[in-house]
Amino acid sequence: MKTPLLLALLTLTASPALLAQSSARPKPQPRPVAAAPAAAPVLNEDQIATRAQALTVNMQKALGLNPQQTERVGQINLLSVRNVETARQKYRRDVRKMAGVVDDIGQSRLEMLKEVLTPAQFDKYQRKREEKMGVPSAPASQGNPAPGLPGY
Repeated sequence: MKTPLLLALLTLTASPALLAQSSARPKPQPRPVAAAPAAAPVLNEDQIATRAQALTVNMQKALGLNPQQTERVGQINLLSVRNVETARQKYRRDVRKMAGVVDDIGQSRLEMLKEVLTPAQFDKYQRKREEKMGVPSAPASQGNPAPGLPGY
């Protein structure tokens, strides 16, 4: 008889104490807000300029660019390298998005180069680019020559 009475007494006295503790919980402290990411990623302009200049010098030698073409190609290369580096920093955690943006930058660069280079220079540039990137040329990827053209 003492045990059930003791249990009942403990239950009655413990319940208000537990309720008092649960309602008197301290409010959680708000977490400090992390600094917002910078609007524009910090770029190494010296490195970007060096890469763009190296691209321009290589293209000038390989394609025989005149001074006006060299100047415009240099501007295109600088813009493209800067945009690619910005995309790399901005989308470093989303590789698919980064790849899409870099592809768009590459296509835009090709269009700008096509306006600056002569058709012969652009064709030569495209062939060198395909060789470097391991992209098969158009006739080889089709498998068979077009009707009326001599075979290989």
